[in-house]
This record gives sequence, C-alpha cells and structure tokens, in this order.
Amino acid sequence: CFSFYGFYSVNLIMKTLKLYKNMLYFVNKKSQSLTQAVPKPEENHNEDISKTFVNRNPRNLEQMALAVKDRGWNTVWPIKEYYHRLVFRRSQHHISAEVYSRDSVVPVLTCSTQEWALKKELSSTRSVSACRAVGEVLAQRCLEAGITRIVYREVPWTFRTESVQTFWTAMKEGGVVLSEPRRKFI
Repeated sequence: CFSFYGFYSVNLIMKTLKLYKNMLYFVNKKSQSLTQAVPKPEENHNEDISKTFVNRNPRNLEQMALAVKDRGWNTVWPIKEYYHRLVFRRSQHHISAEVYSRDSVVPVLTCSTQEWALKKELSSTRSVSACRAVGEVLAQRCLEAGITRIVYREVPWTFRTESVQTFWTAMKEGGVVLSEPRRKFI
C-alpha cells in the first residue's frame, strides 16, 4: 500500500513538526523569562486624573504654550513655527485676510472685501478704510472662534505701508495678540 516516497514524505512531515514543536517550546520559555525579568513600574497616585474629568478645550495646550510646534524651519520664509498664522493679501481690486492652522492648508478663518456684508458698507474695496474694516471683522471672528493669539509676519518694506499698519492696529484693537508665546519645554 505505502510506497517508498509516501513513507518518506510522511516521515519528513513528522520530523518537521517535532522540530517546530521544540522551537515553540523554547520561544515560549524565553518570552516568559523576559516578562518576569521586567520590573513593574510603581504607581504614583498623586498623578492620577479624575475619571469624571473631560477636557472640553482641546486647544488648551496651545493656550498654555505646551503644544508642539513644527521646528527646523528657521531658514524658510514665512516661518512654520506657529499654532495659527495670519496672512494679509492685497490684490488689484480686493483685500483679504486669512488665518491658517499649523496642520491645514485650508484657512481656518477668512475675511475679505469680496463678502457682500463688507462690500456694501465700503466706498472702495481697496482703500485704507477697507483694511481697517477687514481687520476689525477678522478680529471679531477670531475671538468668537477662541483664537486669541496669532503669528503675523510681514516683509519689512510691506509692513511700513499705511494700509498694513491700519490692518495691524485694527486687529490689535479688536483684542487679538499678534504674537504667540514661546513654547515651554517641560
């Protein structure tokens, strides 16, 4: 009934199973000895957090300057070490301002003279008074969204213009701080 090759293959299978069984036994013994050798960390009940505590403000670490900022971009303009960044743009016909988060390419908040609510109140969509209006509206939107600190960097020769200065003062008068605190390393 059995051929030589059939017996040989069954015998080979039995030997490999015994070999794998011995290997598994050795691995299990070694893993058990490793788990027993590692000491358990001591529990410190002083650092326990209440189970009923819920952090309802996920941006709390940003406000305390403990959240991580992207570092290593010091040679790039504009810098990328921020939580929120303010971008002010003047085009040929309109003025716009946008707030970007460090994680997104899409702006978090925007304000522009293209919006009908602003456009109908302004005589010109590119004047200094339009810059002031955009600054006031964006400052109000920032405070409503809970953003109180923003990084605002402008090229020095652009920052000296009257329209940018007016926008900057409108944002500051609106209650937004145009610099972020240095990150605390704890």
